[in-house]
Amino acid sequence: MNKIGFAMTSSYCTLEKAIEQLENLVEKGYDVHPITSPDVIGKTTRFGCCKQFKNRIENITEKPVVSSIVEAEKFGPLEPLDAIIVAPATGNTVAKLTNGITDTPVTMAVKATLRNEKPVVLAIATNDALGANGPNIISLYYRKNYFLVPITQDDPIKKPNSMIADFNMIEPTLEYALNNSQIDNAITKDIRVKMLSASKKN
Repeated sequence: MNKIGFAMTSSYCTLEKAIEQLENLVEKGYDVHPITSPDVIGKTTRFGCCKQFKNRIENITEKPVVSSIVEAEKFGPLEPLDAIIVAPATGNTVAKLTNGITDTPVTMAVKATLRNEKPVVLAIATNDALGANGPNIISLYYRKNYFLVPITQDDPIKKPNSMIADFNMIEPTLEYALNNSQIDNAITKDIRVKMLSASKKN
């Protein structure tokens, strides 16, 4: 049974999709350990009640949510993971990972997992993927032990720089990552070209 970290950051509009995939992984038999940024379980928004999110996550996994840097550090030497998923991974979190900034439970859990040479799977959701965050995403795509869930533009007309991962592809991406391979398809190749073009403009 693979021991998987499932970390959520505050792209509130995608939390419901993330929780669905969390439940799917548990049903498939993965040993899933939930991690969140403090705002996910600390702030209620128009997308849902933070206490309800926390209760649902803990009921699904039957484990307490790790929501502090001190708690997340254990995933390095004491309780190593086989892989960690960050879903949703916001543009802010991606920027921090690109630059080695560890100031949240999620970035600490990722750092701890990278220390052990284990895969980090990112399901990115950001309004700025084809803007300032493009270079950060490209950087992680080519960095060792990072694996990206296939992504696409979610609203090219109203939000031309916005992109979101296909959350239904989290488990297949994880399976590839556990075998040290990046899942790829026409979507990821097309978006990679767009991101490279955007990064040159910025």
